[in-house]
Amino acid sequence: MKRNKKSPLLRGILLLSLFGVWTVLVKTVAAGLAGEASTEVGFVTWNRWFHRITGVHWGLYHLTDWLGLVPMAVGLGFGCLGLWQLVTRKSLFRVDGDILLLGLSYLAVAAGYLIFEMFPVNYRPVLIEGRLEASYPSSTTLLVLGIMPTLVFQGNRRLKSPRGRTILKILVWAFSLFTVVGRALSGVHWVTDILGALFLSGGIYRIYEALCQKIGRLETWNSTKNCSNSEKTGD
Repeated sequence: MKRNKKSPLLRGILLLSLFGVWTVLVKTVAAGLAGEASTEVGFVTWNRWFHRITGVHWGLYHLTDWLGLVPMAVGLGFGCLGLWQLVTRKSLFRVDGDILLLGLSYLAVAAGYLIFEMFPVNYRPVLIEGRLEASYPSSTTLLVLGIMPTLVFQGNRRLKSPRGRTILKILVWAFSLFTVVGRALSGVHWVTDILGALFLSGGIYRIYEALCQKIGRLETWNSTKNCSNSEKTGD
């Protein structure tokens, strides 16, 4: 049982460590010139091979771009929930702990995007509206997999209906799979960029999950302690 409680944190740390190693490898291993602008890309043979297979599909690119608004709406919704709790409960410390952690998780996703926009590891294989843009990690993949799994997690905590939780889970994972695979097949990222986003978003989510479990155990312990104290006072 203890191992199961610790495993999300261990998986999160492992995934973030893997992301760090992967980032170094993408920057240094088997690098060569590729893409429309002939920029340097790691694992160049593998990336070229995958890009030749998929080609470039602008319709799929624009579709997955628009689908990226869905996780943004989810994040905004939870932000509104947190703000509502703050206003009605009149204290930041009375906002649900898992909602506060959710905000930190989303900030980590945003930081992952901004850092690599400012310090690009590599660039897209194609020009976007005539511009050369940073490509690693795939921002759409990071956004979808950094936010949508938290919707399933919150649904499991807050929805009372087992059927509702199941439907939500199916819809979220179908949407996430379609968007990420669609992004990979659109040809606007190297495949290594997609993998980097998988590692980073997975690490952030697993750490969020582990911290929520920790808060849940503390709340249960405090509740049990308060009940025990109440019984003693009643005696």
